[in-house]
Amino acid sequence: MIKYYTRACNFFHGYQAKTLIKKKLALPLCGNKKIAFNSLEIFTRNKKKISNKFIKIKDIKKLNKKEQKIVKSHLKKITLKRKNFLKNISFLKPSIMGILNLTPDSFSDGGKFNSKKKSFNHLSNMIKAGADIIDVGGESTRPGSKTIDPSIEWKRVKTIVRNFKKKYKQKCLSLDTRKSDLMLKGINFGVDIINDVSGFEYDRNSLNVLKNYKITKIIHHMQGNPSNMQKNPKYKNVLLDIYDFFEEKINAIKDKKIILDPGIGFGKSLKHNLTLISKISLFHSLGFPILIGTSRKRFINQISGINDSKDRTGGTLASVLFLLSQGVQLFRIHNVNEVKQGILVYEKILSN
Repeated sequence: MIKYYTRACNFFHGYQAKTLIKKKLALPLCGNKKIAFNSLEIFTRNKKKISNKFIKIKDIKKLNKKEQKIVKSHLKKITLKRKNFLKNISFLKPSIMGILNLTPDSFSDGGKFNSKKKSFNHLSNMIKAGADIIDVGGESTRPGSKTIDPSIEWKRVKTIVRNFKKKYKQKCLSLDTRKSDLMLKGINFGVDIINDVSGFEYDRNSLNVLKNYKITKIIHHMQGNPSNMQKNPKYKNVLLDIYDFFEEKINAIKDKKIILDPGIGFGKSLKHNLTLISKISLFHSLGFPILIGTSRKRFINQISGINDSKDRTGGTLASVLFLLSQGVQLFRIHNVNEVKQGILVYEKILSN
């Protein structure tokens, strides 16, 4: 069976994008007239054989009838404006998800915000700096970490989850958990998003529990589990394999309130991560907003070597700005203020 995949490419931004769209020389990405494209990369997968080709949009009519039909259906999703299903979040502009790890062993900030005072101060500072969403988690999923008991995980996050909406009614709260009983507890306290790094694979009851609630779900990809995910991860083709994973999950969930996260660093080598980042625009053809978490990830160290730093702010920001140029809508970040600053400057330059 032959399967086709369509990636928007050759992007234009700001005034140039608007001009080209107006002249019908390019199409808007995800309904956003500040980002336009005029070319496509088409992948063809036939059993083990994968090929690709680049075409201008105007040349779609030169494809065979079957290919034309599939590419046009993908193009419709690529250009479709994303519905704003989250409170005060517009997918026409970038949004920052601030990370609040309430764990003793997370890879970069374990133990830093475990007390009630420290966690609320950090939460408040991230919101003041421009975080639109706060993602709270009580279980480390760093490479090599072990699963913890749900009661311990809930004990770590319950104070934030119970009190967040009392003070920040207009902000979104995301609960980072793999366990259905915690998901349910979070929903009962007004959590807006369930962020399961296992892609709802760890707890097979999770999707069954969530189907009764109109809750936004982040489909996150991870190969294996945190304890073994970085032990020689392998794919037939990392880009297309994760696309297929997303497609399968979207069909299983049958919901419109979905965000896609390919899981940078979760069961991926440096080459896998770079492939996903550089060709991230493939996932626009699935028709949902995209979230990426590159913040402080190991691939930055693997590239920068002696220029590595504790916070990896430079590498994080570089990846965020590239992903922003490819139409990614949401960014999961530790250093909210620095990344917000970078986005503001980047957007101002493009609009000039």
